[in-house]
Amino acid sequence: MFGKSNQPEDYAELDENFFKEHTSYNVVVDTLRSFDEIEKVQNALRDGKVVFLRIKEMRDADINELKRSVDRLKKTCSAMSGDIAGVDEDVLIITPNYAKVFRG
Repeated sequence: MFGKSNQPEDYAELDENFFKEHTSYNVVVDTLRSFDEIEKVQNALRDGKVVFLRIKEMRDADINELKRSVDRLKKTCSAMSGDIAGVDEDVLIITPNYAKVFRG
């Protein structure tokens, strides 16, 4: 009855520098219209920004170019330990290494 519980704690101890390093996050909402615009998205990721990327316009225009673009973004995410996920059929969420997309 008074023994140690096997339940996980419902709090976490954070280092005092956590809030100094993570005080604000930049989020970019953009539309991908062509493969040439991938570099702009990659630069935003390298700058530490979370990107919500609308892809409907490009999907409707050229599905092969969209696949090529997504493959390149996946490689960029992998190289920088980021994350990428599709939301619905029209939006990608792409994050740098400090954020992960919850898939639950």
